[in-house]
Amino acid sequence: MKDVDLFIKKLHYFDKKFKLIINQNNNDLKVEYLELCELIDKYSSFITNRENEKHWNYIKQSIEIIALIENLRNNSSVCIQIVEKHRAFVLGLENEEITDYFRNIEDCIEKEFGDFQINSQSKVIMVGSGAFPLTLLMVAERTGAEVFGIDIDDEAIHLGRYVVSRLGRHLAIQIEKKTVGELTVMKQISHIIFSSTVSNKYAILDQLYALTNKDVLIAMRYGNGLKSLFNYPKQKVDENKWQIVEEIIHPHNVFDVILYQKVQ
Repeated sequence: MKDVDLFIKKLHYFDKKFKLIINQNNNDLKVEYLELCELIDKYSSFITNRENEKHWNYIKQSIEIIALIENLRNNSSVCIQIVEKHRAFVLGLENEEITDYFRNIEDCIEKEFGDFQINSQSKVIMVGSGAFPLTLLMVAERTGAEVFGIDIDDEAIHLGRYVVSRLGRHLAIQIEKKTVGELTVMKQISHIIFSSTVSNKYAILDQLYALTNKDVLIAMRYGNGLKSLFNYPKQKVDENKWQIVEEIIHPHNVFDVILYQKVQ
C-alpha cells in the first residue's frame, strides 16, 4: 500500500499547486506561465500513466478522497483556462511553443468522430469552445465544415474570436456567447462536440433531443477512472432518447469520446 499512499500524496501535491496558481490569478498576481504549462504537462502524464491507473483502483472512495477528486477536476479545468487565455494573449510571439497538453488534444481531435467523418457539407457546434479554440480551427481547416463555438465566459469569447481572426480568418467559424437553445441553426447541425470540462454537459445533451434533427451525431468527451481527475465522467442517458453508437478510447490521451445518436 506504500505506492498507493505516495499516489495520494501526489494528488494532494497537484491540488495544492493548482490552488496556489488560481489564488495568484484571482488576486492579479503574476502567474508564471511556463511553470503552469510544466505543471499541466506533468498532470497530463500522471493521468495517462497506466501504473497510476492501478493505484487508482485501490483508493478507498472516502468523503475526503471524493472531495479531493472534485477539487482537482475543477481546479485543473480553471488552470487550463488560464493557459488558453495566456496562449491567446501571446499569439504570434516567436518563442511561444505548443505544450504537451495541446499536442495531446490535437491527437484526440484527429480521432474524434471515428468512422462518422465530418466533411465540407457538415455544420458543427463545439460546446465550451474556450479562449484558444483549437478544435474549431482544426475541424474547419481540415474539413471545410461550417463551425460554431459557444461558451459562457465573456473573456473566452473575446479571445476566441481574436484567435480565429489571426489564424482562421479564411475559415467558416463563428463564436457566440449563447446557449444551445438560443442558436437558430440547431436544426441544421450535423455534429456536436462537448468539451470534457463542461460540468453540465449531460443536462445540455438532454435539451438537445428536442432542438436537433434526427441524424445529429454527438461527440461527448469524458474521462472515467483516473481520467476523471481532468474530465467530467460518463453519465447514464435516457435510453428512449440517446444511444451509444461508438466509444473511442484513447489510452495515451487525457480524455475519451462517446458518440451518441438519437434512438430512431
